[in-house]
Amino acid sequence: IFVPTTLIRMGLSEVFWHHEYWLPPGATWEDMKESADIHYPQPQDLLLCIPGALLLIIIRCVFERTVALPLGRRLGVKDKLRPKVQPNATLEGFYVLLGRTPKEEDLISLAKQSDLPVKKVETWFRHRRAQDRPRLMKKFCETSWRFTFYFTSFYSGLALLYDKPWFWDHTVCWLRFPQQPLPPALGWYYLLELSFYCSLVATLPFDMKRKDFKEQIIHHIATITLIFVSYCANLIRFGTIVMLVHDASDYILELAKMLHYMKWKRVCEAVFIVFAVVFIISRLVIFPLITYYYFVTKFQLFLITCLINTFLMILQLLHIFWSYLIIQMIFGVILHGAKRQDARSDTEESDRSEAEDLANNR
Repeated sequence: IFVPTTLIRMGLSEVFWHHEYWLPPGATWEDMKESADIHYPQPQDLLLCIPGALLLIIIRCVFERTVALPLGRRLGVKDKLRPKVQPNATLEGFYVLLGRTPKEEDLISLAKQSDLPVKKVETWFRHRRAQDRPRLMKKFCETSWRFTFYFTSFYSGLALLYDKPWFWDHTVCWLRFPQQPLPPALGWYYLLELSFYCSLVATLPFDMKRKDFKEQIIHHIATITLIFVSYCANLIRFGTIVMLVHDASDYILELAKMLHYMKWKRVCEAVFIVFAVVFIISRLVIFPLITYYYFVTKFQLFLITCLINTFLMILQLLHIFWSYLIIQMIFGVILHGAKRQDARSDTEESDRSEAEDLANNR
């Protein structure tokens, strides 16, 4: 195996941070030396995302308990009554260890073991799954938190960037790169976004799970990687524009979900259509225009930019996937009056099934 002698003499850390990987040809870390008046991104700054994520999780818990919960009650958000599950050690053991939805042969075997009719065993599992599904108030609280963050993040980003010449003329974005000083406000904005997505990853196992759970994980990992890499390579200007484009539609979606939980059907549909328009324009038009035209065709490629392009492509594929779900929901639910169901729903049985079970129990 051929290994350059320069890499043999260098330590692992030095190899990882070698300027040829992170900076364009001809540039070195010496070009980004800090002074009393000029500050450049430093990788160690990103370590603050760990306490930042913990702080956001604490703020979220306080927010959901003291703001979102009372607000939801005031706006008429109520949890539906769910049938109670009769304790059964045999069925519970199978549910916890082997699966939430037993096959037909498993139902027959469990019915013999528990001395119950197969129909009652099937009903028990349906009720047990319903018991584990997140309550409507929990959904409302989680959504309220995300709405608050995305709304604050988007308009804070606009306030930070609207007077920057490189925000409106993206060709200016690359002038004198990588010798572009980091304004403290943009540094904190970057750190806030990274801390938020790290907090989402940390709470993902405890939050309500949706059908696109795997896609969410991919999205969060890609986003965290892009924020980390772009910060270290001093691609702050490009990164803030990309984050702002993403935040433009997120808070509108969360608002539509809140209205859905409040049963404000018409208003929810109107807001969702606004979200769909903003999402498709920002993610399928503006995002690829910025990333391809200004980043790929107008910028000199090197190792890190190739990595960034790969993750940007992953995000774009996710945008196309979610756009398909959004368009499908608009045509199937809103325009054609089909049965309402969130395209990213976390439910597996309909509300009608729960209502029938409650009626039967009564």
